[in-house]
Amino acid sequence: MFRGENEEVLKLEIFPEDDEAISILKSIFIQGNTSASQEVLTALVDSYKRLLSLSMQTETRAHLKLKSDEEAIDVFAKNLRELLLSPPLGQKNILAVDPGFRTGCKIVCLDRQGKLLINDTIYPHEADFKRVQAAEKIMTLVNKYDIEVVAVGNGTAGRETKSFVEEVFSANKKDISVIMVNESGASIYSASEVARDEFPDYDLTVRGSISIGRRLMDPLAELVKIDPKAIGVGQYQHDVNQSMLRQKLDDVVVSCVNAV
Repeated sequence: MFRGENEEVLKLEIFPEDDEAISILKSIFIQGNTSASQEVLTALVDSYKRLLSLSMQTETRAHLKLKSDEEAIDVFAKNLRELLLSPPLGQKNILAVDPGFRTGCKIVCLDRQGKLLINDTIYPHEADFKRVQAAEKIMTLVNKYDIEVVAVGNGTAGRETKSFVEEVFSANKKDISVIMVNESGASIYSASEVARDEFPDYDLTVRGSISIGRRLMDPLAELVKIDPKAIGVGQYQHDVNQSMLRQKLDDVVVSCVNAV
């Protein structure tokens, strides 16, 4: 409701019934029925409508905002904990794919320690001859680097790319798992200073693909490199109290790392 108000779609007012509120105030402040008490009543009604009701509304809004922020941040924290403590696949030779339609799919091969072996681009969602080339390239890399599992990002073209890779393996009678990986925040990591230090000679798309593969191998080790707010573990993170959110998510990260 507050978001709707900020977007000027809704008008939000919070107040009790005037008659009920004034009745409560009269029971506290009005004694007897004299001309003096009538003056007090006039002042009471005026002060309620002009001052007290607005003050109550402001306080109530602040209280409800704080309560809703706490609830929303708890959801963020719970989701982040589950994501960070996702079971790691362990040390496997991984082919990681950052899917895309127009720009193609960026692919990288990682060894069992997560070290980059090779990177390339395929275009499985274009003309038939490009699909054939993409299939051949995948099989070449799978055989050359003894790939044990494929990680596909869940972004644009993710489902289509996963289906394509599964078709390639089926046609070549390869029993290799193809797993969809949540790529939220991968773009944040790929542009970060940590990623630039680690892979100074590669562009953002290659770093993003590496992050997708490593997330499958060891989610916690990869996700701690990213600002928790960028991982996308809740809704409307920009609407809640930012210092509260940051503190809570940082606490979750520390707790998860220490637990592991």
